[in-house]
Amino acid sequence: MNLTDYMSNSIQNIVQEALKSSLKNPKESAFLLQFALAAAAAQKKRSASEKHGIHIPPFLIASIASTCNLYCKGCYARANHACGELHKKEELSAERWGELFRQAEELGISFVLLAGGEPFMRRDVIEQAAARTNIIFPIFTNGTMLDEAYLTLLERRRNLIPVLSIEGDEAQTDARRGQGVYQTLAGAMERLTRKGVLYGASVTVTAENINEVTGTDFIDMLYRQGCKLVFFVEYVPVEESTVSLAPGDRERAILEEKQSSLRQKYDTMIFLSFPGDEKKVGGCLAAGRGFFHINAAGSAEPCPFSPYSDTSLKNGSLLDALQSPLFRTLNEDGLLSKEHSGGCTLFQEEQQVRQLLQQ
Repeated sequence: MNLTDYMSNSIQNIVQEALKSSLKNPKESAFLLQFALAAAAAQKKRSASEKHGIHIPPFLIASIASTCNLYCKGCYARANHACGELHKKEELSAERWGELFRQAEELGISFVLLAGGEPFMRRDVIEQAAARTNIIFPIFTNGTMLDEAYLTLLERRRNLIPVLSIEGDEAQTDARRGQGVYQTLAGAMERLTRKGVLYGASVTVTAENINEVTGTDFIDMLYRQGCKLVFFVEYVPVEESTVSLAPGDRERAILEEKQSSLRQKYDTMIFLSFPGDEKKVGGCLAAGRGFFHINAAGSAEPCPFSPYSDTSLKNGSLLDALQSPLFRTLNEDGLLSKEHSGGCTLFQEEQQVRQLLQQ
């Protein structure tokens, strides 16, 4: 499948599904109609760049915070030493993030996924994102910091979409994230729904829980709480002992089938998976094919699960990152299209990525 067409069609489908799910919310519908025009204009920018031999992905992942107020079991950011107080002094300034968001808009990037650490610990950066209304910013959050001030901002700036991390039922969520977190999430969902704010849920999918987190009991709960968007994020192992938890081809086939069924049953909800079916587009979408990652200190990385970089965005541009030697080599030498047993391609090919940086 043509990668550019696939990514552009993905944007259109997301916007169309979001519009369908917001029909009873005039404020949300008005914003999404406006964004649909912006997304079409962004697609033209990307197509123009493609004609000049420059591929611009429609998605960007930005880890804007290096700290978090929770200590979740199996946290990849902490296991990778990307999250902790020692890194706080290295974080990019809010002004620099604002400049990078401006560049993203000019290049035609339509979605910037904000992550961390806990992104809501950087109110200054969130406000920079809010100002870029031609970009949608899904904010992947643990959901514990949504106070009244943030709820007011989210109600006013519809391009900010909180995506709350939840592991399943109360016992499963609290077991990983801490006692009482599930009830905090339930309260946050209720307040977001009362404010009429579009929000989503991020669910980690493993080989063990795939049937439960895609089952109607769990999705019914999210539906009743007013959730309109569900991200199924495939588990990437943080250590050798958990490799068996990573979804393989069998689980991906199940996930695709389950999502198809869920879309029919819950036609006012949006269901997305990450990284999705890589085989349709010839491999991993990292390193600028479909997205890339900027860490809290400004290093441009192929993806959050492959934290290696040869380009800093403290001073460089997004275009510099997309044309970096590392990204170019990953795209040209076939590493992104390699088969893998689960998790993600680049995570499994860690040693080869390291070697590329030494060349």
